Amino acid sequence: MFSEVPKRQALIIGVCVVLTVLALVLPSSSLRIAFSVLVLLTAAITIFTSRKDTKKLNPLPDLSQSPESFAVSSLFEATMGSMREGLLVVDKDMRVVASNSAAHRLFNPSLPRLNSQRLTELTRNPAIYSAFLDALKGVERSGVKVETHGPERQVFDLRVVPIGGNGEGPEGALGVFFDITRTERLEIIRQEFLSNVSHELRTPLTAIIAFVETLETGAMEDPESSQRFLSIIRKNASRMHGLIDDILELTAIEGGNVTLRAVSVDLRELVAEVCASLAAKAAANRVTLVNRVEPGVTVYADSRRLEQMLTNLIDNGLKFSREGGTVTISHESGTRDRILVEDNGEGIPAQHLERLFERFYRVDRARSRDMGGTGLGLAIVKHLALLHGGEVTVNSELGKGTIFTIHLPKR
Repeated sequence: MFSEVPKRQALIIGVCVVLTVLALVLPSSSLRIAFSVLVLLTAAITIFTSRKDTKKLNPLPDLSQSPESFAVSSLFEATMGSMREGLLVVDKDMRVVASNSAAHRLFNPSLPRLNSQRLTELTRNPAIYSAFLDALKGVERSGVKVETHGPERQVFDLRVVPIGGNGEGPEGALGVFFDITRTERLEIIRQEFLSNVSHELRTPLTAIIAFVETLETGAMEDPESSQRFLSIIRKNASRMHGLIDDILELTAIEGGNVTLRAVSVDLRELVAEVCASLAAKAAANRVTLVNRVEPGVTVYADSRRLEQMLTNLIDNGLKFSREGGTVTISHESGTRDRILVEDNGEGIPAQHLERLFERFYRVDRARSRDMGGTGLGLAIVKHLALLHGGEVTVNSELGKGTIFTIHLPKR
């Protein structure tokens, strides 16, 4: 009779282990959550049945522990401790009877253990208390959003179910805290991205529709006006085309769909090619491009992607340099190769520097749009640099100019 309990617990915990492994390897997040809930429910059943069986079989505390029960206990603790979801089990009196390390970190890491603590001693969050209280009344609660405001804001999806009971109501409640902080953050980023894309597309589309309607109402008969309107339509259509190209490019880079073919690149020659491609724009803006990379300097990078980064940074320098200014490209060697793109424009206020590489972030929105910017160029540079195992940084001083630096690891 005494040996039946450990065997039954071992079987249940074995099921826990199998479900935990499945929860870790399944690709679908919804399936992982479902398997995690099964693990936690199985664990809760084990806790309550073991407590009952212990009371029936061992009315007096047994200070000795058999190797078999010790192995079962260790396996159970390892299974619960490896779970990312917080688990909290309370009894009828709202006292914690079981928890895992994730729940311990969530509620009070300073306490040696959560067990025997009242729920009200652990948290004053009314949403958590209400969910557990409903579960003790036999009502299952799911989708309860819980926010914590510690050193970092965290968001959890709480699911609480009643457990046990023999016709007189539940004997306790099991709560599972799913950390959805990253999901919430990604959802906010997604919403901001859609809002920005909609706004960026709406402006040129509105201009195109307005000038087409003007042409339709008789402006076609005036050659000078119609040519000017068609030029504006072409400019806005090109802007939309560039925006869509940049969105697709950035999506491919962030999605890991871009493969680098890193080789030894002659940097001076590559910079000369980029400067030649932007020479007409530099002349129109009355800005001088200066290639100060020494002959024979090579860097280890994907030639096409490095050209793309340099084009974006030099083009950015041309847009914001003063008339008669210069954009200088140079190289410095150290533990890593550093490629510097420096302009002597107006500079960037310090409060903007931290967010400068975010998608659609602009210091001067009106000026950037007038110059044909999509707001994605610097974000593309950032992600391409990271893809190379490097980074891009910026230093700026108002009234003196800005320096963008691409840091690339050596071969």
